[in-house]
Amino acid sequence: MKIVSYNVNGIRAALGKGFVEWLKSVDPDVVCLQETKAMEDQVETSLFEEAGYPYHYWFSAQKKGYSGVALLCKEKPDHVQFGTGIDYMDFEGRNLRADYGDLSIMSMYLPSGTNIARLDHKLMYMADFQRYADALRKERPNLIVCGDYNICHRPIDIHDLVRNKNVSGYLPVEREWIGN
Repeated sequence: MKIVSYNVNGIRAALGKGFVEWLKSVDPDVVCLQETKAMEDQVETSLFEEAGYPYHYWFSAQKKGYSGVALLCKEKPDHVQFGTGIDYMDFEGRNLRADYGDLSIMSMYLPSGTNIARLDHKLMYMADFQRYADALRKERPNLIVCGDYNICHRPIDIHDLVRNKNVSGYLPVEREWIGN
């Protein structure tokens, strides 16, 4: 099974920039999307169906135009799980999982932590998600978590190195990780 992950930074904008052509050329079985920034009814989903993805699932933030994840699937999953059951995570539409037999594929979009309040939120999210994932792996040991973690450690891993060099989540290679 070929699985790809893509932070589209707005699915409607991505559609206008050749997303469907890219999708056809890469031809994955499952696509995990992050930062869709749209509700399903705001997207021309027939484009995905015409491209060979008749099964698509959307988990949007309650705040319009914010965050959101989606899954595009060639084959129908056995089960789709919208969210984690943790209210503050699910409010922002950041986790969506599809199960195929004993394989689970999750699209996840971690908060960025761009200011101190959001950094605290991100760290809490990461700790709570770790506990959630540990419990989930007991039921679904073949769990693949794809997504935008908003964490990078090499210049190639970040979109705009100069503008983001002091943003939470970026740690240049010459620095060392502190803690675990």
